[in-house]
Amino acid sequence: MADDGSRRELIFRSKLPDIYIPKHMPLHSYCFENLRECGSRPCLINAPTGDVYSYHEVDSTARKVARGLKKEGVEQGQVIMILLPNCPEFVFSFLGASHRGAMATAANPFFTPAEIAKQAHASNAKLLITQASYYDKVKDLRDIKLVFVDSCPPHTEEKQHLHFSHLCEDNGDADVDVDVDIKPDDVVALPYSSGTTGLPKGVMLSHKGLVTSIAQQVDGDNPNLYYHCHDTILCVLPLFHIYSLNSVLLCGLRAKATILLMPKFDINSLLALIHKHKVTIAPVVPPIVLAISKSPDLHKYDLSSIRVLKSGGAPLGKELEDTLRAKFPNAKLGQGYGMTEAGPVLTMSLAFAKEPIDVKPGACGTVVRNAEMKIVDPETGHSLPRNQSGEICIRGDQIMKGTLVCNSN
Repeated sequence: MADDGSRRELIFRSKLPDIYIPKHMPLHSYCFENLRECGSRPCLINAPTGDVYSYHEVDSTARKVARGLKKEGVEQGQVIMILLPNCPEFVFSFLGASHRGAMATAANPFFTPAEIAKQAHASNAKLLITQASYYDKVKDLRDIKLVFVDSCPPHTEEKQHLHFSHLCEDNGDADVDVDVDIKPDDVVALPYSSGTTGLPKGVMLSHKGLVTSIAQQVDGDNPNLYYHCHDTILCVLPLFHIYSLNSVLLCGLRAKATILLMPKFDINSLLALIHKHKVTIAPVVPPIVLAISKSPDLHKYDLSSIRVLKSGGAPLGKELEDTLRAKFPNAKLGQGYGMTEAGPVLTMSLAFAKEPIDVKPGACGTVVRNAEMKIVDPETGHSLPRNQSGEICIRGDQIMKGTLVCNSN
């Protein structure tokens, strides 16, 4: 090895070649590219009701929501907050904000009123979209318009509540272009993350960053994460978490797959939905893997449609992975690794590629394409070779723009 002054950096790259990524496109335009060819295909299935929305319907509704947000005074660069379980209105709201040039911040509906208020005020949200069962958690928020996707609580002297249908009203201007002049570095998503320590911070993810991250996974002749238009993707992981928002919803939209929205996890309901809708892609987390592995009812359902079981959010031990593999011998099983601040995906199993590459059981994959990674010795700052422990450094256009600096007031 050369001396410190000329030490060569050890950079890790994907085994897959870099690809062209249209980083100039707004997120919604990128996800709905080639709409003419696939507009009639099913886009969303709402599991509780069985309602199906085509790609044309989802795009049209998102544009109506964008117009509704404008009508309610939400300007480009401002923030809306989404406090919902997985449901079509979550998707319409997020995409509507993208069309408007606004930012969407999503919160866990199980947060306390104080936690919701802290995120709402820290992000300076102008409007909050939720459901009536969470009214008591949001009723005391000040200077924030409340929109409800189901029943609308009674008006008060201080606040007039809106129904979600109000945002979607068609006033004869359906053909009006709702898009604004969006720059690639404009922020579109504002998830809150505490990283590994500290209080939650607003992570600013730009149009360019999310387009890059999605493309790193599902674009190219041999995508690292092979979704296609005949897939049905299970969306049981909460969309307020970046793993589900990015690798399930947005990647699914880009691939023109069908996304099955499940508002909460229940093992028997999950198995029944896989059976009923012939789910092919099942993104999960280790607790769901454990529940599936321990379920005594697997034999009651036809789960043979599953071709990919993708675990993330936390490490999945080799023993549990082997147990699941034995129950789904025909499915590709593997893991990915990421963090909100990284856009979020750093690594992905190459077993998920269109032309799969064998991977070591229990591993979290290799670095995604169009990115560079190194492992750094925290004591010396030197990059390390394979099989040595250190801090992960990742470089690429998918990385967050930064964290939101909020007014202390």
